[in-house]
Amino acid sequence: MSFDSPGLWQQGRSFHHSRYDEETLAARECTISLCLPALECAETVGAIVETLVGLRERGAIDQLVVIDGDSRDGTAKIAAAAGADVFSESELMSDYGQVAGKGDAMWRALSVLHGDLICFLDADSHDFKAHYAIGVLGPLLEFEEIDFVKAFYRRPFTQGGVDVVDGGGRVNHLMARPALAILYPALAGIRQPLAGEIAARRSLLERLPFTTGYGVEIAMLLDVYDEVGLEGMAQVDLDVHRNSHQALLDLSPMAYAVLKVLALRLEREGRLSDLDAAPLWIGDREFEVPIAERPPMVSAR
Repeated sequence: MSFDSPGLWQQGRSFHHSRYDEETLAARECTISLCLPALECAETVGAIVETLVGLRERGAIDQLVVIDGDSRDGTAKIAAAAGADVFSESELMSDYGQVAGKGDAMWRALSVLHGDLICFLDADSHDFKAHYAIGVLGPLLEFEEIDFVKAFYRRPFTQGGVDVVDGGGRVNHLMARPALAILYPALAGIRQPLAGEIAARRSLLERLPFTTGYGVEIAMLLDVYDEVGLEGMAQVDLDVHRNSHQALLDLSPMAYAVLKVLALRLEREGRLSDLDAAPLWIGDREFEVPIAERPPMVSAR
């Protein structure tokens, strides 16, 4: 199937999670690994792991791993007690030195995830539901030609006990989506480019470089598009996603990282020259937002 516009892609490659259920996963002929990169998630990780352990016990998935960022709040202990296999990110692929944020942790996780299909989920979600995993995995099982699935959802912003519909996801709405529409218009149909919930075939993830830190989601999206095109990509509506919201100033490093990844990619493609980015300043503080890449896992082992 060919997609000549983002609109056509959205029509043909956007699904609702209700299309899939546990039986979809249980009937598979491949193996599935779920991974939760976690940092200071003691408040939420236990309930999430318990829900996913239920899927494992009922034969819907094969492996459940939490990659802990050496949290100080007991995240690792809580996750292990709930039934996950827990690894410290600093102990994986240690030859590559100090771990550089979420993207680096996801890359190192590939060294201990053994499934044919791999699903990454956020560990800080409130009111987590099993369909978060089932939904993003579903298209990989239904369509042989799909290699990568991204979640999208509504993110209410809760303030004073009142939900503002779609008030969350501020970097997504104000930075990522507009930037993709202008700079990479083929990807304008991606509803939640910064969503942490993804599923992909191992064979694809092992061919990709992983950008470290906050830039991992937007960089992965560009790399996947280069590798498999829109025909190999899909997105799934998970309905509502709730997690803790950061203060606006705290979102600046994330927005900076997203924009810097895009700028570096444009420079690499010859569409931007003489890039000389200044550091990010917030008030009187300079923030370091380094952007680095880990090599494809197939060449790193």
